[in-house]
Amino acid sequence: MLSYIHWNPDIFAFHIGSFGVRWYSLCWAIGIISVTLLEQRLYKEQRVPDEKFEPLFIYCFLGILIGARLGHCLFYEPSYYLQHPLEMLLPMKQDLQGGWHYTGYEGLASHGGTLGLMLALWLFVRKTKLSLRFVLDNIAIVTPICACAIRLGNLMNSEIIGKATSVPWAFIFERVDMLPRHPGQLYEALCYAVFFFIGWFIYRRRPQLVGTGFFFGLCLTLIFTARIFIEYTKENQVDFENGMFFNMGQLLSVPFVILGLWCIWQALKKENVEEKK
Repeated sequence: MLSYIHWNPDIFAFHIGSFGVRWYSLCWAIGIISVTLLEQRLYKEQRVPDEKFEPLFIYCFLGILIGARLGHCLFYEPSYYLQHPLEMLLPMKQDLQGGWHYTGYEGLASHGGTLGLMLALWLFVRKTKLSLRFVLDNIAIVTPICACAIRLGNLMNSEIIGKATSVPWAFIFERVDMLPRHPGQLYEALCYAVFFFIGWFIYRRRPQLVGTGFFFGLCLTLIFTARIFIEYTKENQVDFENGMFFNMGQLLSVPFVILGLWCIWQALKKENVEEKK
């Protein structure tokens, strides 16, 4: 008899009085703080003035959060949220009696978060006059560590679960059912951690690639290619995905992979031209 991993952690990491801090929120905070500290280190190494770096955190935080929330609402549950537009941005839900209660943000989409981040960085470069490719490359070097933390938050929440399986490392998400399932969240988290070290390794050996769009392309290609394959191990998030060869997460990943490959190609082509001069 296989011994599977029984998974049923408390959704709260700790309590302060009657207020509970959820693991998901804590993982988000750890991810954002880690990215901010690493990004600050990169900017210092590249001699970017502090006053140009300081607004970056708020741009990234709002861009990711708003983009991820709108992405989930519009990509996965448009019929509901277009009838309840306030619930898109408020961390609350309206009950059948018309009252409101706090739920936190139930549903954040990584594709929407990526689009929101790209828009936020475009606004950031308009304000700071930095190169867009320079900013995108730097944020791409450190972004996978934040993506890793967020997927660990999903794991602690027992959400975005995998399909039933008999692999020996299967998780039984007791909060969902008693079936052994792929830990899709853990697969993604491990991939993103590896991608962070790959990007950091390349940056340390070829820092001159920052500003070419190479790291931005590498990040998009690695993350969303992994997402396409890992989606085959995960349950569909919404009913309309049932029967689709590519689910919504996979369909939304394809344009990012194409964009990523194009950015890598353009960056390497530019570097080759400069080396021949």
